[in-house]
Order: sequence, then structure tokens, then C-alpha cells
Amino acid sequence: MPLVNVMVNGKAYTIACDDGEEQHLKELGAEVDTKVRELLSAVGNVGEQRLLLMAAVLLADEVHAATTHLETARQELAAERARREDLAVKVENTESIAADALETAVKRIETIAAKLKVA
Repeated sequence: MPLVNVMVNGKAYTIACDDGEEQHLKELGAEVDTKVRELLSAVGNVGEQRLLLMAAVLLADEVHAATTHLETARQELAAERARREDLAVKVENTESIAADALETAVKRIETIAAKLKVA
């Protein structure tokens, strides 16, 4: 299991990860570092633990917002698919009604044409 050094606020943390996940873990560590540094600029040095906790809470909030947005998009997509299916059924029904009406009109025309031939 590979070990990766991640720098957060100038301090190195060694973290184990699965094979092939090293670069991803470094990128995630860089995101945490960015968030901690933003907080440090905003609130000052309130202690490493508090900065890390605040960064974790802010990142969790971002994940929650993204998850909520994704769920909303999934619900909207499902609603659109249902509307599309309803429209497809309506189109099919309309085509059937139109075909029946056309067939009825053809029969009437044939009946009238037959009567005209007799007369």
C-alpha cells in the first residue's frame, strides 16, 4: 500500500492509499491545503486543529451542496423523461385517432362514390 506525503498549511502528513490513487490523494490534499490557507487568511491562526476542523466542515458543506444539486438534477431528469414518455403516448394516441378518422372518411367517400355510380 503506497504512502503519500500531503502538505497542509506547511505541515507534511503521510497517508496510505490504494495503488494508483497517489495522484488523486495529492490533489485532494492540495484542496484541503487551499481551504486551510483561505481560512487562515480569513480568521487568523486559531490553531491547527480548529483550522483543519473548519476546513473539513466547509468541504463537507461543499460536498453536501453538490450532492443536493445532483439529486435535484436527477429528479428533474426523471420528470423530463416521464413527460417525454407521456408525450410519446399522446402522439401515438393522436396518430391512432387520426388513422381511424381517415379510415372513416375513406369509407364515406367510397360509399358516396358507389351511390353516385348507381345513380
